[in-house]
Amino acid sequence: MAIKIEMLRCFRAVADHGSLADAADMLGRTPSAVSMMLRQFEDHIGAPLFESARKSRLTPLGELIRAEAERELDHFERTVRSIESLSRAEHGNVRLSATPSVAQVILPPLLKSFMQDFPGVRVEISDTDSATIQRDLAAGRADIALASIGPMQGFDRELVLTDAFGVVCPVDHPLAQNWSRLDWADLADHRFIANGLCQHIPDPGFQPILDGSTLFVRNTASILSMVRAGAGISILPELSILPEFLDLEFLPLQQCETRREVWMLTPPQMMQTPATRALVAALRAADLDRATLKPVRPRSMSPRPADGPDTRQD
Repeated sequence: MAIKIEMLRCFRAVADHGSLADAADMLGRTPSAVSMMLRQFEDHIGAPLFESARKSRLTPLGELIRAEAERELDHFERTVRSIESLSRAEHGNVRLSATPSVAQVILPPLLKSFMQDFPGVRVEISDTDSATIQRDLAAGRADIALASIGPMQGFDRELVLTDAFGVVCPVDHPLAQNWSRLDWADLADHRFIANGLCQHIPDPGFQPILDGSTLFVRNTASILSMVRAGAGISILPELSILPEFLDLEFLPLQQCETRREVWMLTPPQMMQTPATRALVAALRAADLDRATLKPVRPRSMSPRPADGPDTRQD
């Protein structure tokens, strides 16, 4: 007969209490049941564990086995607690990949609340471009994705956020002074920095500007640095321009109703860990598309040095 965890529990209880009756009370079993379990344990070992039938004193072998039993029972009980905590989302690990603007503007207050509710859950955030997020999700390196990506086989997809596209330029740029009276054709007079998100703007008036661009930059931080340096203007989603970027202006597109869409992609619910399900539920409950995403950007403040936080391509 193999040694069972119940044998170790009975043995430890008898050794701790010094009698079958007290051990049985502690275990919620009858003295005869504890005695039988202990006898099976000794039969398997092939030697007595107690010096007398009163069970008040361990044999030298019993002392050694008691130490091993304590270690095994402690390990087993920790494992059980860990499994139960994981099932209740009290512990666990969630890998979240998001576009930089979402990571910088949307996630901080949401995760602050989530971590208060689930203090034992570890959240790993990767803020990168949508193409990399898609690859990470497909390769199993992310549990939740928040990005502008299309449907993926084997993953659930739901829209969580939209924001407007606009022209990004320095605050003292001529476009910023007369934007309300300008159209697509006026952009042709300025160097344009193309990026991956430009493909989401189908307006025919924009196509000649995109075709005429001689500079394509994928990384949003690099795009913003180029704009600050006067290398050109670009088009980005509104959330890419943080309120503290006072040296940059965001000019909403007046002739284009297309909006950047941020989707949440996850494995099917049955494939999610409890911790992942808890964070997905928090993202849904936040109602991101109706949240106040950021304060109104001032239009009349003087530019400041370009020392904003790093932002990568959405």
